[in-house]
Amino acid sequence: MLFTTTTQFAALALCLIAGWFFGLASSSGGKKWKARYAAEREAHGTYRKQGDTSLTAANARVAELERENARLTEAAQARPVAAPVAATTAPTIGERLTGRRQTAARPAYPAGQRPGWFDFGPRSRV
Repeated sequence: MLFTTTTQFAALALCLIAGWFFGLASSSGGKKWKARYAAEREAHGTYRKQGDTSLTAANARVAELERENARLTEAAQARPVAAPVAATTAPTIGERLTGRRQTAARPAYPAGQRPGWFDFGPRSRV
């Protein structure tokens, strides 16, 4: 047996009581941690509820947009599409000064007389 004398039993009892008092002195009582846990539980519940309501609102918005898309698709298929209108561009400075509108782009070089790389002489390309 480990403890045989009364002195050893007294030392054991003294150590147990000292440990118990040391444990009580070093603990915070738990009130602070219980309050923090309750606050965290409430915050988490609020966060989850907010997430659920925003998800419900987003799903309702998606359903509304899908209905609108279906309505617009049916409306587009029901009526014929009009021919596109030719876009008119604003006149350039040259056109405003001369009063003439250029209708077609003219080529930079006459056909078959495009100059060579260094323009040493006439080069014809076919």
